[in-house]
Amino acid sequence: MPRTTVEELNKRFHYHQVTGSPASLNRAITLPDINRPGLELAGYFSNSQTKRVIVIGGKEYRYITDEMDEISQRRAFEFLTNEDTPCILITGDHTCPPVLKEIADRKDFPVFETNRKTSQLVVNVTNWLDGQLAPAQLIHAELVRVHGVGVLITGASGMGKSEIVLDLVKRGHQLVADDRVDVYRVHNSLIGRSAQIIAGYMELRGVGIIDVKRLYGITSVANSTEISFEVCLEPFDPNGDYDRIGLDHDEYNEYLGIKIPKLRIPVTYGRPMGTVIETAVTNYLLQQDGFDSAREFEELVLSEIEKNRI
Repeated sequence: MPRTTVEELNKRFHYHQVTGSPASLNRAITLPDINRPGLELAGYFSNSQTKRVIVIGGKEYRYITDEMDEISQRRAFEFLTNEDTPCILITGDHTCPPVLKEIADRKDFPVFETNRKTSQLVVNVTNWLDGQLAPAQLIHAELVRVHGVGVLITGASGMGKSEIVLDLVKRGHQLVADDRVDVYRVHNSLIGRSAQIIAGYMELRGVGIIDVKRLYGITSVANSTEISFEVCLEPFDPNGDYDRIGLDHDEYNEYLGIKIPKLRIPVTYGRPMGTVIETAVTNYLLQQDGFDSAREFEELVLSEIEKNRI
């Protein structure tokens, strides 16, 4: 199961820590949602999701200070600082209530203060957690951004995938990952990136490891990209039944429950695969804008046939 820690959360956003030792920051965060504990503060603890990060905003803070006596505060804060809860974030320049600070200090529980607005903090934290805790899959492939489109290039070992990507980089496109692609599902999108230790590097048979960023400039590498479609490279089969017009692009591949279009492209000696893939991406972008070359060609042919019948 994907997970992160309170320490990583605070490294990302730099909140002011009020309670908790360095060891308390090792608490795990396993859910991307947050909990604004209105019902818990009112004394209703049933069905509470205790594994969420807790955010105390202006409404909750005013309820604590204006409506809750010390006994009800102790009851609520004892529950909210349980061992499953990662941490509590207090927004809008509000200070940690004394009863909460006392209980959190005793339990070595992390509480943070921030001047961020509640709505802004909730968006930032949930978006970050969505990325950190997204379901993941490792794929043996290449990932490149061509005209801003994330293209997953798959195929058997020895098909020349790295060389094709290098050619695309030389044409001004961006390498995202070589050989190993870490794919994450974020909402309804597939996001691909490289493992941090090998980011920006490529392996070329006969040459070795190269640093793409140093060879071709900082803009030649992207940290991540949304994967829009897949190009599967196959050895050319003279007897193969290849789509020559493009009317039947109905093949898809599924990763983490999301389907993306899949294009099978035969590889032969001397064929300019970088140009072919670049053209495939351009054609994809045209289709996204409502222009389908294959359909237009079909209509022209049918129109010409109809004319010849007259």
